[in-house]
Amino acid sequence: MIQKILCVDDDPITLMLYKMVIAKATLAETVIVAKNGQEALEYYESLRSEDSEDYPQLIFLDLNMPVMGGWEFLDNFIDQKFKPFNEKTKIIVLSSTIDPKDIEKVKNYPIIMDFISKPVTKDMLEKLKERL
Repeated sequence: MIQKILCVDDDPITLMLYKMVIAKATLAETVIVAKNGQEALEYYESLRSEDSEDYPQLIFLDLNMPVMGGWEFLDNFIDQKFKPFNEKTKIIVLSSTIDPKDIEKVKNYPIIMDFISKPVTKDMLEKLKERL
């Protein structure tokens, strides 16, 4: 079981669904949420300033969000200052987009473990547990 997952999505219903499905699949002990990429980066900034080792091992990331979207989050997260986190963190892009450009762009980010279409399901998470 994963200790902590961060779900980054601007839709409160989707965030609630993530929490419910993650609990049913017993995938993680703790689920943290952020409404956009900026909130997620601020969360990691606070972990960095506290020199915390208690950070998410997995991030579920939406691509299309206000304030800061998923691609911008990724570009910032792979920065040197977040290296201690991103070396040990896997990201799964969960998006409603089926744009082939997005699917191709994922390949440019080795930190991304998979690209999955929404909505997340218990079966999806069961298969993911096997891969982790």
